[in-house]
Amino acid sequence: MYKIRVILDTKEDVIRTILVDNNLNLEDLHATIAKAFGFGGREMASFYRTDDEWEQGEEIPLFNMEEIGEGISMKTCILNETLPEEGDKLIYVYDFLKMWTFYVEVIEVSADKKEDLPQIILTVGEIPSEAPEKEFVAEKLDDGFGDEEDIDDEFGHFDDDYDFTEY
Repeated sequence: MYKIRVILDTKEDVIRTILVDNNLNLEDLHATIAKAFGFGGREMASFYRTDDEWEQGEEIPLFNMEEIGEGISMKTCILNETLPEEGDKLIYVYDFLKMWTFYVEVIEVSADKKEDLPQIILTVGEIPSEAPEKEFVAEKLDDGFGDEEDIDDEFGHFDDDYDFTEY
């Protein structure tokens, strides 16, 4: 049995702690999280592998996106294989038009068996009526060209000396 904490990425604390079977696949976890936060579960969603600093990694989509063969999908990822240890994390994005973003963390792994799973065992906060706006910030990459001020403009005088109205 897994105890999983799911936190909505918003200013206010909106948290759900759920108990699920360790053999659950991520498609069923997706449906459980969506239901726990009051969503119908009918929108596209993905999980993303992440490290301890919540840096987004490989996508685990709702459906197999490979044109040929069996690619990764939520249905093929089992919870105890994908998140084998306490402290393991995923980012969950629900509804790509609204971008509801959640932080999913395993807070306890137990050999106990329990009936009536999944269960919501803790509810904190109310989900906002609209998804929080996301600010997408990219690191400034060195493109090898330097800053605009660094440009050696040997032809900069050209437009000063040339009368464009003559022709």
